[in-house]
This record gives sequence, structure tokens and C-alpha cells, in this order.
Amino acid sequence: MTAKDAINTALGVSSGDAMYQLRARRPVFVSGAEACRAAVLHPEDDLDLSPDLRHAVAHRAAAFGANAAFLAGYPAPDAPEFQDLAEGGLPSDPGLAALARHTDMIAATPAKASEAHLQDLLSAGFSVSQIIALSELLAQVCFEMRVVHGLSLLRNNANA
Repeated sequence: MTAKDAINTALGVSSGDAMYQLRARRPVFVSGAEACRAAVLHPEDDLDLSPDLRHAVAHRAAAFGANAAFLAGYPAPDAPEFQDLAEGGLPSDPGLAALARHTDMIAATPAKASEAHLQDLLSAGFSVSQIIALSELLAQVCFEMRVVHGLSLLRNNANA
């Protein structure tokens, strides 16, 4: 395990820290989280979902974590066509607007998701395969967000 995996980086821990040592006891979990992150951000087959689009969605979702270090791990793309999507605005492109609404719902209130929301993405021009890939991306970002938040609480409690 390296000290620079995304979760450790967001937590601000290094190899000498107690939290690092606790996480190191589950190396398969740590390496698995990193492998999943790489797979959703940089897949072998991108399904016509560009790296910039993926990073915009990830950045938008990560902002819901209210953790600057975590958000920094998902930098917004430089591509101007994805700035509104990445930074929490409502893009003028109907497909990106549908994706923005979906991203916000999944990151903030996933229990509200329904088949109608997936139909909105289909109607906006996303394929089933693309929706699955975007769902995997959102799941990974939200998973990391919750792990970082929970471990931060544990670390803060242990330091009290």
C-alpha cells in the first residue's frame, strides 16, 4: 500500500500515521478502491464518454462531500464545454443538463432515484452502456466520499 492512494490523500495521512496503519491492515480493500477508481476514470473502452466528461461528473459529485482535499482529488477538466457541469451549474446542453441533475441526485439523495430518472438520461441521448458506466463512476466517487468522511470522523474522535 502506498501513502498516496486517493483516500489516504484526502485524509491527509502518510505512512507514519495511525490511520494509515489501520488502513494498511486491509491492503486488498485499499488496492481494490484504487483499481476501481482507475477503471471508472480511465477505462479501456470509454464508450464515447470522454475523460473530460468523466472528470466533470466526478468533480461535481465530489463537491457534495464538502471536503476540499477530497474534491482536489477530482480536478475539474479544463475543457470549457464541461465547466458548468463540473462546477455545479446547469449546462445549456440538454444532455449535460440531464446528467447534471442525475449526478446531483445520486450524490445527495440516491434513494430518490427511479426508472424515470434513467429514462431522462436515455431521452437525453445516453445509451444503456453509457448510463451503466456513469452509474459506476458515480458509485465510486460516492463510495470514496463516504469512506473519507467516516474515517475522518474516526480519526477526529481518536484524537479527541
